[in-house]
Amino acid sequence: MTDFARLRPHQLQEAIAANTPVVLPIGVLEYHGQHLPAGVDLLAVTEVLDRLGDAVITLPPFAYGAASHAVAGPEGTGTIHIDAGAILPLAEGLFTALLKAGFRNIRGVIHHQTEGFDQGMPTDLAFRLAGRTAIMRFLEGTRGPGWWGDRGMQDYYARQAEGADPFNWIRIHPLFPKGADFPFDHAGQGETALMQALAPDTVDMDRALEGGHWYTEDADQASRTLGEAGVQIALTHLRQVLGLA
Repeated sequence: MTDFARLRPHQLQEAIAANTPVVLPIGVLEYHGQHLPAGVDLLAVTEVLDRLGDAVITLPPFAYGAASHAVAGPEGTGTIHIDAGAILPLAEGLFTALLKAGFRNIRGVIHHQTEGFDQGMPTDLAFRLAGRTAIMRFLEGTRGPGWWGDRGMQDYYARQAEGADPFNWIRIHPLFPKGADFPFDHAGQGETALMQALAPDTVDMDRALEGGHWYTEDADQASRTLGEAGVQIALTHLRQVLGLA
């Protein structure tokens, strides 16, 4: 992946002209059993995006999502919970800044509580609402009140069908497609396998069954081979939704 922070102005201008996807990795810091790191959800995204190479520009990752304390309390577990209400204005400010800079292909990729992505959960909903709000305010600020009702927008619905309307300027995607043939869990077989494939130095399988957690009971069935298969599913999905396929 190409790191946004390392690009000079002429490179950013070329990316804008080429409509290169600018991607924000979104995650949380949350307890994932005794054998995995707190950053599983973020590492899954950043490491998969890294395999896309220069096809995307990646913004500095956002790690401080609404993890909640549903899995474990805060003390000594690695769980860092930030309320979604605090995330919303920051995310809107970031998206607004990117729109003002000229970017029109802004994406977020998240791997946290995305098993019900259609309905949404606090972290992804905060970013999705921020994206919509940023677009609405940007359009009204640059085109003025009544911009949508202007005759120049009479092709809006046709462009919407093509995926070319302004509300596609900012989109948030789960790391895996709906119904993916891969174990979706929390610190179990699936996520353990992903970390074995993507960040093996962070995994301690000798501790996989420690803690007596129901959600880690099948973690010892994970393998790097399974993890690599999951990575390929995620890569195929991202290439499709990012328009790289």
